[in-house]
Amino acid sequence: MPPFNQSIFHPAVFFLTGIPGLEASHIWISIPFCCLYAIAVSGNGMILFVIITESSLHEPMYYFLSMLSFTDLGLCLSTLVTMLGIFWFNAREISFDTCISQMFFIHGFTFMESSVLLAMAFDRFIAICNPLRYSMILTNSRIIKVGVAIIIRGTTALVPLLLLLKRLSFCHSHVLHHSYCFHPDVMKLSCTDTKINSAFGLAIVISTAGLDSVLILLSYVLIIRSVLSIASVEERKKAFGTCISHISAVAIFYIPMISLSLVHRFGKNAPPMVHTLIANVYLLIPPVMNPIIYSVKTKQIRKAVLKLFIPKVV
Repeated sequence: MPPFNQSIFHPAVFFLTGIPGLEASHIWISIPFCCLYAIAVSGNGMILFVIITESSLHEPMYYFLSMLSFTDLGLCLSTLVTMLGIFWFNAREISFDTCISQMFFIHGFTFMESSVLLAMAFDRFIAICNPLRYSMILTNSRIIKVGVAIIIRGTTALVPLLLLLKRLSFCHSHVLHHSYCFHPDVMKLSCTDTKINSAFGLAIVISTAGLDSVLILLSYVLIIRSVLSIASVEERKKAFGTCISHISAVAIFYIPMISLSLVHRFGKNAPPMVHTLIANVYLLIPPVMNPIIYSVKTKQIRKAVLKLFIPKVV
């Protein structure tokens, strides 16, 4: 690695980090990562395929699930090249512009996934609290508008954020803590004032993931109140059963994201391994687990997936 330039500069490259202290074992460590990427790509690809090709799944709930699989697939592919490049070829260098582009996709798909989870919470709220108007409210045209709004919301705020990052100068080590470019990680390397960047980044997180999480929680408060008013115990179980998959998806998305944010803000003295572990969990666990959860917990998805491998399954 070239020596670090301590003078103020705008770096041509950053250096990504694999697993600190285990560089000699990167080839072996790449095996489980390859398996996780294979599961994530094939699982989400399969969910998208069955929803597109199976006419019985052309319903609002499954349209939103296809959006979730699309964002998970995008999030996974955003880091695939750099992460496996480090493990296989020790390709740690990444240009500043490429780093900015990768950040755009990583944060964009993250914010889009948060919006999709909110849309899915709204879907469950309407299905349980106002089932008679479900098909009238969630029409195909409205779902398309929701999808477009999710994309616009997830990407537009990132443009000024990344432009603000490009104006910074760097005078410290340009070695990042992760095997991909993450906005707080890059911002920490700057020797100029980053208060505006930090405030704007925090505002975006609060107005997207923060707001979404509050609205998801509110929707489930209303759902629980509605379900508890149902006299039949069996009907209550059935209603709650339709929400289990979504609740699981919310948990595996928000818990790693909050953990990573806390480590970046308050874990300056934490071992590098902690940063690496949480960063990889944050990016890989949701794309890996969501297809598994919905294939196991959702009967219609499970049947459609089985039909791909066992055509005689009805």
